[in-house]
Amino acid sequence: MEQLKTRIKVLVVDDSALVREILAQGLGMDPEIEVVGAASNPYIARDKIVQLKPDVLTLDVEMPRMDGVEFLRRLMPQYPLPVVMVSALTREGAKTTLEALEAGAVDYVTKPSSDIARGLDSMMNKLRQKVKMAATANLREWKEKKTAAAAKLQPVSGAAPAESTDKVIAIGASTGGTRAIRQIIQSFPASMPGVVIVQHMPAGFTKHFADNLNNICEMEVLEASTNDRIMPGRILIAPGGKHMTVKRSGGVYLVECREGDKVNGHCPSVDVLFHSVAGKVGSNAIGIILTGMGHDGADGLLAMRNAGARTLAQDESTSVVFGMPKVAYELGGAEFLQPIDTIPQVIMNLLHEKN
Repeated sequence: MEQLKTRIKVLVVDDSALVREILAQGLGMDPEIEVVGAASNPYIARDKIVQLKPDVLTLDVEMPRMDGVEFLRRLMPQYPLPVVMVSALTREGAKTTLEALEAGAVDYVTKPSSDIARGLDSMMNKLRQKVKMAATANLREWKEKKTAAAAKLQPVSGAAPAESTDKVIAIGASTGGTRAIRQIIQSFPASMPGVVIVQHMPAGFTKHFADNLNNICEMEVLEASTNDRIMPGRILIAPGGKHMTVKRSGGVYLVECREGDKVNGHCPSVDVLFHSVAGKVGSNAIGIILTGMGHDGADGLLAMRNAGARTLAQDESTSVVFGMPKVAYELGGAEFLQPIDTIPQVIMNLLHEKN
């Protein structure tokens, strides 16, 4: 009986009866998870959330009558609940999934597009893992009923020093990172030094992520390509499925994007980026680890700090998942922990401090 009490209660929401059955059976294979119900649309889901009080919701992105994003926008301010989206690996699916993450979803998995049998096993393994992670996610922002508009940061005070054109700001993030990254770079003035970012995402998602950020930031935001220059006023996002590294050519910094084996379970990997920044930029860099599950980036941030860079990590109270920042801090890579809303100003202060 005690075991049943500690299992994670999951409600599956999908308009396809077959998908609901597959997800319920696949999740039920894990002894730590109990599927307490299923719903074919958000209206039924709403009633079952109240009735069954699930710990985690799995939610189809595209549904008739009300899509997953609209449902999230209505659900989260009233009934904050960890949600894992189930998304199609398509252009439209990627766009909608990013909207869902902005609306409050903790994470997502993508449906297999080829080799269904093998892809389905891989998807279910990821879904089980992410459901268990979501059950521990920090939803403080939603529980305090902060809207995205209310949480919008004020621009940082002051301008980047004129001598900071050779500086590089490197950021790594995973679960919860899309919102955290937006909060930070939306506050940057166009004069900020060049920024390089790894956010754990598959191919096809990072282009939409970069385009969305470019529409709301004073800095130019691009999905990176090999030989793109790191320069003031520009932010480069590592493309999904490729590692991004920094190299020096004459007096300028460039990026290189290449396919490769996963590092710490990820491609792109934060560690790969940070180690290259440590080697090529050294004390001219600032490194930041944001919310995320696992330990990717911790070793690289330590290498950056040992090379003379200034380093910090997001604190537990504002991290959706305090995994990567915690490991980075305990390893000694992050000098200090900082709430997300103060990180932009801290970066600006460090830029001035270093000149």
